[in-house]
Amino acid sequence: MKFIDSIEILIRGGHGGSGAVSFHRAKYVPKGGPDGGDGGHGGSVKFLATNRVSTLGKFRSKKSYAARPGEAGQKRNRSGADGADLTLQVPVGTVITDADTGEVIADLNLPDSEVVAAQGGRGGQGNARFANSINQAPEYAQPGLPGEEKRIQLNLKLIADAGLVGLPNAGKSTLLSKVTANQAKIGAYAFTTLNPNLGVLENNEERRILMADIPGIIEGASKGAGLGLSFLRHIERVRVIIYILDLTSVDPAADLRMLRMELKHYNPELTERPGFIILNKLDEIDYDEKFASELAQALKEEMQGLAEDIVFISAKEQAGLQEFKDKLFACFPEITQAERMLSINANEISESAE
Repeated sequence: MKFIDSIEILIRGGHGGSGAVSFHRAKYVPKGGPDGGDGGHGGSVKFLATNRVSTLGKFRSKKSYAARPGEAGQKRNRSGADGADLTLQVPVGTVITDADTGEVIADLNLPDSEVVAAQGGRGGQGNARFANSINQAPEYAQPGLPGEEKRIQLNLKLIADAGLVGLPNAGKSTLLSKVTANQAKIGAYAFTTLNPNLGVLENNEERRILMADIPGIIEGASKGAGLGLSFLRHIERVRVIIYILDLTSVDPAADLRMLRMELKHYNPELTERPGFIILNKLDEIDYDEKFASELAQALKEEMQGLAEDIVFISAKEQAGLQEFKDKLFACFPEITQAERMLSINANEISESAE
């Protein structure tokens, strides 16, 4: 399933039903009073956040949605039935924006949160409503009003406990696949991860963490370079940021500086989030204590607000992964997002990467 996290659709509330023009007819009553009923209200278009869907992909094939219209009023003062509401299910974490005004209608960041995005039109009043002492037999009824019509921009911001942030080819996808049930595409070239990937990390105490692999960030990403802004937004909701650096890089400290600068340019609050550093590809270098000490000192100036302990790993050879997992779980003494989503298992989450 292709991961779709941004799409524009058109929604319309149902048209209100027209009021009826009708007069009472009965034996021996040749000309009774008005008895036209009111039209029913049009249905509204709603959005419902659910964990049963993980992308906005279903909106790719159909871009227009309308609720049912209200029925017309009837004789004998019978009102028309209201039109049924239309409820569109979206993933938890979807931001709903009016595409024409830029107004954020709702941020559905909790399961079962719901919002009415387009109201149905009001039903028209029947002629019985307009009778008075001057006009006892009105031959007029109100038409129903049209429902609201809006162009809606849907943007999904992944809700995860922890986010993996690094340059392209730093090993994020490999790490995610080794410590979770996710099987993200892996390759020795930049931008292997073209979509955000999710995986559930578990420990032997039956705790769970929902971890996101954010596509590689390059210099200028906050201004749209590389994969750009389309994926930086997925970092906004994570509680802990894991910076993954490549030990084979010419200057890992410069890489960290650039990553944090891009996050700061995009959203200054991101660099204040708790987090820590892991250095990957231990299997590709000659490691010794002197090297580790010198590198830690070089990184120290760029680590403001981050945990001081650095974890050295080889995701490929699965070295240091237990230390990484222990450190990550220590960041979450309270219930995690993954533990709130017990209805989703790791296989369901990983569908977003297929």
